[in-house]
Amino acid sequence: MQDTRIVIAYCTQCQWLLRAAWLAQELLMTFGQDVKEVALRPGLGGIFEIHLNDELLWSRAREGRFPEAREIKQRVRDRIDPDRDLGHIDRGQAH
Repeated sequence: MQDTRIVIAYCTQCQWLLRAAWLAQELLMTFGQDVKEVALRPGLGGIFEIHLNDELLWSRAREGRFPEAREIKQRVRDRIDPDRDLGHIDRGQAH
């Protein structure tokens, strides 16, 4: 296990907790043995960001949309274990 920490910051005003929790679950199912923590951080002002350690992996404000689980899993994998095969996710099929 690495000292990898994933933080999903979500807007409580927008009621995005379920979306954030679902993505946390998806990440834990895929990387549960490879990360130290997946945390949910409540925020305000329409925030929806995903950080891997100190690196911003996804920002709804920057990307203009919410991420698909496939996209986040690929970005996490590319940083913590680039040689890892994500199965159907890497073959472009819907998750």
